[in-house]
Amino acid sequence: MSDSIEIQSLNHSVNASITPPGSKSLTNRALMIAAMTAGKSTLTGALDSDDTIAMLDSLQRLGVKASHDPATASMTVEGVGGDFPNKTAELFIGNSGTSIRFLTAMLGFAGGDYKLDGIERMHERPIGPLVDAIQKLGGGIAALSPNNCPPVQIDGQAIVGGEVTLSGSLSSQYLSGLLMASPLAQETVTLQIEGPLISKPYVQMTCEVMKAFGVQVDADEEANRFVIPAGQTYQATDYAIEPDASAASYFWAVPAILGGKATIHGLTEDALQGDVGFVRCLEKMGCDVEFGKDSISVSGPAKRGINIDMADVSDTVQTLSAVALFVDGPTTVTNVAHNRVKETDRIGNLAIELRKFGVKVDEHPDGLTIHPAPLNAATIETYDDHRMAMSLSLVGLKQPGVEILNPGCVSKTYPNFFADLKSFVAQK
Repeated sequence: MSDSIEIQSLNHSVNASITPPGSKSLTNRALMIAAMTAGKSTLTGALDSDDTIAMLDSLQRLGVKASHDPATASMTVEGVGGDFPNKTAELFIGNSGTSIRFLTAMLGFAGGDYKLDGIERMHERPIGPLVDAIQKLGGGIAALSPNNCPPVQIDGQAIVGGEVTLSGSLSSQYLSGLLMASPLAQETVTLQIEGPLISKPYVQMTCEVMKAFGVQVDADEEANRFVIPAGQTYQATDYAIEPDASAASYFWAVPAILGGKATIHGLTEDALQGDVGFVRCLEKMGCDVEFGKDSISVSGPAKRGINIDMADVSDTVQTLSAVALFVDGPTTVTNVAHNRVKETDRIGNLAIELRKFGVKVDEHPDGLTIHPAPLNAATIETYDDHRMAMSLSLVGLKQPGVEILNPGCVSKTYPNFFADLKSFVAQK
């Protein structure tokens, strides 16, 4: 892909539908769990992206037989029951947060001699709380960069079991990784959550995928205590992966900006992915939402700014910010402080890029306030962040002269995004 792409502005509404590629979150969870079974699993609807290939490649380096057929969107994994053939390996994760956190948990429980590393930005993405939890459970592990960031060195015996406390205000990926790895322990594992749990839908998703592979998690109603009873083992299964709800958010946002209607097939109100809740944000902004038997539709345009806690749908903050440029009144997003340590600072750097359009943006420790104003053309830095590129490209559908730098960064989760967006908005 070229160094930049200029978005073609439109003067019409849309009436379009699409089935996005498979969920990154579900693909990486299912890949890791399938590797811990003692049989062969086939994942259908699997996502072909940098993040999922990073997970697949790491499993192969551990000695797991795993294959990928992009033409049929399927992956096959022959599980090893948690006894990885290669007890020593160096894994390069790129900038995949799910991969490094999930694999760190799994290998921390399994034991062995492993080093997990990624690109330079990964050396700034915290992993200390997960490392501390594994240490307290008896695992041999250390984070090698300042401020407890990767690379991660694992050098120790397998975890027997036990209880550990985690802060609920940090990335839910720490908890999800520990949950999925816990069946490797000989004894019961209890994970106690301190304070409110952010991104709760992602943890619920993790528990549902574990259940699909035969492991039950006992959790209280408040989601502050999770028990994985001893004696459970993952069972190989064929698993169908939902379309990616975070990717769907970009297409739902199109009619919110241009008017018209967007229908996403393969997702429902009861989807495992909490990011389907993004449509409720658009509903608050004045869009109409329709839930079908196998689809969710949004009709626009959005009309008004809102104040909204997006802790449970934090990956869609940038998408909502694009919509917020075109409504009446300010929009304030709160409770997403953890977005600062994603692929980029998705609060501070987002504010910088939004201001290029000529609007006022107030940055808060846990979010931001966007004040709509007449827009101007802008050249957008993406910070090697796929969501920055995809979200802010939507602004160019209505505002002429929007150029996206390094558009190839979308390969992290959605390599064909710009082609799909072009086809989508051509539907009237």
